Amino acid sequence: MSGNHRSIDPAELDHRQRYHLMVSCVVPRPVAWTSTISLQGITNLAPFSFFGGISSDPPTVMLSVGRRSDGSHKDTSCNLLETSEAVVHICPRADAPTMVASSEGLPPQTSEIDHLGLSTISSDLIAPVRLIDAAIAMETRRIHHQEVGNGPIDLFLLEVVRFHLREDLLVDGLPDAALLQAVGRLGGSLYCDTAAPFAIDRPT
Repeated sequence: MSGNHRSIDPAELDHRQRYHLMVSCVVPRPVAWTSTISLQGITNLAPFSFFGGISSDPPTVMLSVGRRSDGSHKDTSCNLLETSEAVVHICPRADAPTMVASSEGLPPQTSEIDHLGLSTISSDLIAPVRLIDAAIAMETRRIHHQEVGNGPIDLFLLEVVRFHLREDLLVDGLPDAALLQAVGRLGGSLYCDTAAPFAIDRPT
């Protein structure tokens, strides 16, 4: 059944209107709960939903990080530009409140990990720590950075050099979406999860 459609020219919208339209249309978006470390040894943890997988050979993810209102880099971008390393965690629904709390705009010298009292463990191959109870943690290294769009935003391509998967969430060796209940970002303050996946067979 066809219906009426509203056509919108993004050039006629202001910055805030374009943002809200974009995040309400591109749904659900996986959340990259990202830990980095500064050259001074200060750990940082922040969530980003302009994120996705772009290659499996080698495993590579894309992370998009906006700038602060004054145009300066956010701590995650600063750390990735300085050290090239990050751990990207996939957040289950049970950890969603903590994930959202880690988005608080703390001073650069304050660690969100310490502020929230989170337990961590050393990564195998890179300096940033990973959350000890994380459902999925991917150790990554920056292979590309580009400034994109107005603002601009910082676009990073990160190669996954180590996967850490929680055993109780695996079926046949792979993360099970229903068990994982991975959090996805919707528009505004809305989220969803993967607790009720459904299957559609692809054409042969």
